[in-house]
Amino acid sequence: MLRWAFVFLIISVIAAVFGFSGLSDAASDVAQVLFYIFLGVFALMLLAGLIAGDQLPR
Repeated sequence: MLRWAFVFLIISVIAAVFGFSGLSDAASDVAQVLFYIFLGVFALMLLAGLIAGDQLPR
């Protein structure tokens, strides 16, 4: 998911360089949404790992 956010960020930058502001804005919005989804999933998995990590037998 983070890879796709990076891809859309690169598309946004390239589109901005060539003057496609509409495409640049859209790609930037997609990259931002994907990045925030990634952060949310990362935080949930981190908390789940911290909570479940103490309960696993060694």
